[in-house]
Amino acid sequence: MIDRALLLRFQGPGTATGEDLVEFHLHGSTVVVQRLFVEFASFEACRPAEPGEFTRRAFANERIDLVEVEGLADLLAAESEPQRRLAMRQFSGDASSIYLSWHRELVGVLAIIEAAIDFADEDGVAVQALELAVPRIAAFSTKLETALEESVRAATVRRGLRIVIAGEPNVGKSSLLNALAGRKAAIVSELAGTTRDVVEAAMMVAGLPVVLADTAGLRDETQDVIEREGVARSLDEIGAADVLVWVRSAADEECVMPPRVPDILLVNKSDLVSRESILDRNDGALGVSVKTGDGLKDVRDALAGLVSARTDVGENAIMVRERHRSAISESIRSLNDALSKGGDSLELMAEDVRKAAAALSSITGRVDVEDFLGQIFSEFCIGK
Repeated sequence: MIDRALLLRFQGPGTATGEDLVEFHLHGSTVVVQRLFVEFASFEACRPAEPGEFTRRAFANERIDLVEVEGLADLLAAESEPQRRLAMRQFSGDASSIYLSWHRELVGVLAIIEAAIDFADEDGVAVQALELAVPRIAAFSTKLETALEESVRAATVRRGLRIVIAGEPNVGKSSLLNALAGRKAAIVSELAGTTRDVVEAAMMVAGLPVVLADTAGLRDETQDVIEREGVARSLDEIGAADVLVWVRSAADEECVMPPRVPDILLVNKSDLVSRESILDRNDGALGVSVKTGDGLKDVRDALAGLVSARTDVGENAIMVRERHRSAISESIRSLNDALSKGGDSLELMAEDVRKAAAALSSITGRVDVEDFLGQIFSEFCIGK
């Protein structure tokens, strides 16, 4: 006897994978589990599952589609409540339902065009088909473009934001990173140019995981080869930042201008000057003294507000992966190609709409030619 346990048998095809399944509910001891595996290994054709094999079998047996597979992967990797909610929209099939409704909408448009092609000898058929199809194609293309814009926030929720702290040397960037992260992640020194590479710290802001990055100080000229490389990396980080926090020193009269408009402008070392002086010289700036802790709460609140605003996803924000966005972009291009065709090119217009629908189907991984053949021409009356 190995253990006293519960054995459950599930009959396919109504199981998670569509196959017959058996579950062993053990008491959980590592030794018990390993001993059971030894017994399993003695059975012919019995082996451990490969990573993701049960999910792959579920997809192969059409129990779930590709979007739901990706949603499950995101659910397993979720670190925050917004990430969990977004992953569940994928895993539960909500996102797939939207993609399916979009696909059906395109199939309806395609049916109109195909009907006009089949009855091209009838007077006025082509004209009526264009009058019905063209406005729907244009409206649908606009809908996809709007959804594509909304997808940026959904993708940001999935991967988390990157907050970059930048500014001149010795303005307190590393001290600010340590204060926000609550630990000594970066080396702090009175010597300018101490930070040569990007220093990162993971933390939670507004319930979302973010990466806080401290960068090398920017200055116009330096003879140090290593510092020049650090400056180059800082510029790359600034360009790719989801949120740019630009830090200046209250003690400096002249400052290097940021390469892009910062999301938050901080004036550090506010304990050296008056708050009114900071506001006079820096419109909209937040005064902070990392040394004394004054103003740090305002900085945290400002970051939390930005993170919340940029991760506030709408109902149609379902495109969380680059694969989805690429397919939607391809669909939009095909629809715009269809709109460029004239009444004498109905066959080419139909082919463009068919490509747009196929691009949508590729997201879920379910493409069926019957989708294009079974549509009833209810919206198009021949002979009118």
